[in-house]
Amino acid sequence: MMQAFKFRLYPTTTQAIQLNQHIGSCRFVYNWALDQKIKTYEQAGESISRFDLNKLIPTLKASNEWLGEVNSQSLQGMTKQLNPLSLDSLERNRFPKFKSKKNPIQSFPVPQHYTVNFETNTIKLPKIEPIKAVLHRKFEGEPKTATVSRTCKGHYYISILVEDGKELPVKEAFTESTTVGIDVGIKDFAVLSTGEKVENPKYLKNSLKRLKVLQKRVSRKQKGSKNRAKAKRRLAVLHDKITNQRNDFQNKLSFRLVSENQAVALETLNVKGMVKNHHLAQAISDSAWSSFVIKLEYKAQWFGKTVLRIGQFEPSSKLCSVCGYHNKELQLKDREWICPDCKTKHDRDINAAINIKKFALIDQNLIGL
Repeated sequence: MMQAFKFRLYPTTTQAIQLNQHIGSCRFVYNWALDQKIKTYEQAGESISRFDLNKLIPTLKASNEWLGEVNSQSLQGMTKQLNPLSLDSLERNRFPKFKSKKNPIQSFPVPQHYTVNFETNTIKLPKIEPIKAVLHRKFEGEPKTATVSRTCKGHYYISILVEDGKELPVKEAFTESTTVGIDVGIKDFAVLSTGEKVENPKYLKNSLKRLKVLQKRVSRKQKGSKNRAKAKRRLAVLHDKITNQRNDFQNKLSFRLVSENQAVALETLNVKGMVKNHHLAQAISDSAWSSFVIKLEYKAQWFGKTVLRIGQFEPSSKLCSVCGYHNKELQLKDREWICPDCKTKHDRDINAAINIKKFALIDQNLIGL
């Protein structure tokens, strides 16, 4: 089983310069490789492989001598990132974006030949002296590739992918009583089929006032000035804080749900289409449902649990969870409704969560229609 371990690096001034040099050189090679792929397709109608690109890197080094100061395997690792770019993608003009040095997070790969020393709390990278690191937890297994990144705050981290030799646990059996349905939303981040509502923290909305102030300060500074760079950094730091808050909340919630249940039922959402609604786009993006589902899925794999999905066109909100009556007149503004047949008063979100659980279990043949 592959697991990633992330550690904070504390480079010296010289080491920070070397890390930044690696970041810039790898970005340069990535953009060069992407340009080569696009030109090859436009001229010959075919896609150039990463192996052919790697053969051209020595020629690129000859005309750009400063690339010789960087680990060659890191440079070759950038062409590997373009390997999934198939001929079909090129034909549809689905080209990746060129990497910009203005992006708040920059990184470069270290495929091999690095060492982690837990006794001295240092990490040795190719062509760089051992860097002090906070190795707060040990790992067992064979280290594979590593990625060094620099955040908008100027902090450096290394993420190491480790093969621990263990197999993923066998998925545990689940029943109706050990399954929970989840309906994600905007007002409440998640509503469970048990009736529990998890409040949406809305980290972006709560920081909007401060974000507007910092954005206004950036726009008032002269382009290219040091003051503008400082203002942009303060803005990026706040965005980074919001991201960290959101990830912390979602990691804790997903861990709790996976720990307390054998199976979790979710509705498949077309988030890309939903954000086209300009009235709800910001609130939907702030909720980040897709990243929450990703966290749920990989944690479920780790602990041998199951994630069940139902189709996005299932009438989970409009169907009475008691008698099955289909309320076609239900609108988004209606948060509660009474079933005309059985007279049951429904909370819209709780009713949807119960129906999501039912639909998922029916698909698994665990309950009848």
